[in-house]
Amino acid sequence: MRASYDTTRRHILDAGHKIIVVKGFAGVGLSEILSAAEIPKGSFYHYFGSKEQYGRALMEQYVGDYLLALDGVLQPLPDTATPEPARERLLRYWGHWLESQSCSDASGKCLIVKLGAEVADLSDDMRMVLCNGTRQVVTRLAACIAEGVADGSLRTELEPQQTAQMLYQLWLGASLLAKIQRDRSGLQNAMDTTLNVLAQPPVS
Repeated sequence: MRASYDTTRRHILDAGHKIIVVKGFAGVGLSEILSAAEIPKGSFYHYFGSKEQYGRALMEQYVGDYLLALDGVLQPLPDTATPEPARERLLRYWGHWLESQSCSDASGKCLIVKLGAEVADLSDDMRMVLCNGTRQVVTRLAACIAEGVADGSLRTELEPQQTAQMLYQLWLGASLLAKIQRDRSGLQNAMDTTLNVLAQPPVS
């Protein structure tokens, strides 16, 4: 019974995500979410007490999925004779960011970039979900940067937490400019800066 409940709830969230990532949270009415999910209004309120609660659940699901995917990229593969250097894992993460945020497919766009400024003023509950989520992203990046320093694959002028915070802020800003300018040059500049910040140690 619980599995059916969770499956239906996720279906409603996924259906809304597809249109909210394009039109924003305030720009999507409840009727659009109901139509996309193909459910009556009563069913919606069985799972969510209000549109704001729906928005919070949508943010929580997105952040949870994002962190799972991030862990899959940043954690070394088990049972490998030679673990992949941390720097390569970090650059694969940002390489995916570059490609996904510069393509025309809205479904792959970052929901934090899309909704961050909007929901920060609209709902403190939704803001806190994104605030906690971004902190967890930075913490994971910092841990991988520290691992890269330890395994000798990178060096950085700042300590890992500061480096992670700076790079994450850089990429969020570049993603916003890419949306405004409809140009990937800012994201490419972010990648060039990242390569310089996470420099490979000189060969001795």
